[in-house]
Amino acid sequence: MKESLLGKTLEELQGVCAELKLPKFTAKQIADWIYKKGVADIDSMSNLSLKAREILSEKYTVGLIPPLEEIGSDDGTYKYLYKYGQDTFVETVMIPDKKRVTLCVSTQAGCKMGCKFCATGEQGFIRNLTAGEIINFVRSLPDFEDLSNIVYMGMGEPFDNYKEVIKSIEILTSDWGFAMSPRRITVSTSGIIPQMIDFIYETECHLAVSMHNPFHEERLNIMPIEKKYPIEDVCDEIRKHNWYGQRRVTFEYIVFKGKNDTYEHAKEISYLLRGIETRVNLIRYHSTPEYDVEGANDEEMRRFQEELERFGLTTTIRASRGEDILAACGLLSTKKLTEDK
Repeated sequence: MKESLLGKTLEELQGVCAELKLPKFTAKQIADWIYKKGVADIDSMSNLSLKAREILSEKYTVGLIPPLEEIGSDDGTYKYLYKYGQDTFVETVMIPDKKRVTLCVSTQAGCKMGCKFCATGEQGFIRNLTAGEIINFVRSLPDFEDLSNIVYMGMGEPFDNYKEVIKSIEILTSDWGFAMSPRRITVSTSGIIPQMIDFIYETECHLAVSMHNPFHEERLNIMPIEKKYPIEDVCDEIRKHNWYGQRRVTFEYIVFKGKNDTYEHAKEISYLLRGIETRVNLIRYHSTPEYDVEGANDEEMRRFQEELERFGLTTTIRASRGEDILAACGLLSTKKLTEDK
């Protein structure tokens, strides 16, 4: 099989050109065609000589993969399903909201974290996605030009695939790549502390932490990562860094009816987040067959928001989008995997 050019950094493209004995400046031309102009084939790179295109085509392909399925929601949300190799189904969601268009990208097929409430975790871990496969979500999107924000909140734990995630961010933010502001990118984690620290120092992107319960035993019951990286330790590490200014850290919190939405939970959250310039983002629960727990209704969400605000925490309620198209992480790909068995 030919090797994909999509997902290669400028340095790697320079290595390709050196290998093929092409001029070094050809690498910048290739990057421009792939990341800025979005060509699907090497023959379309018209400022490369015919000979250069022939040499490049012998071993390489652009590697752009279109979605396998596309489903639109009544609220304007779109979910795209991709097949990356044999039995590897992954998904991305595009969420339009007034002047903002956000793409939620996946970083793994399946996931190792085993969170009880997550459909992706039910698949088990299949494999990490490459930087090229992550970038493909962006570049293959029909409405790519309209994108304003990217969130790494899809299938998988981004910091469990740290190298490829950071590589994809380099491509998204570099002048030779997509030239996006890092302030338009948010990466979510369940709390893998060593990679989280590296991310804080190595990028300027926003960070989102999946909390979902402030109490150790209760969080451990739904999120096994709590055993190795307790949420209290995650918060202690975040507290060491300056989050004032334009860079943000947020804490994601799915609200389960009667499970994590009491006064005691709000009080403990305020204790964990003391001294951190942050906000808590409350999320409605998209139920899955595997986790028979009811999500809080609108009134209960607002009540819990008020409890948190009484403790001085900035709190928002995320609008629920795409429920009619299985927009929650992993639901569509799990359905596809089940159908194919």
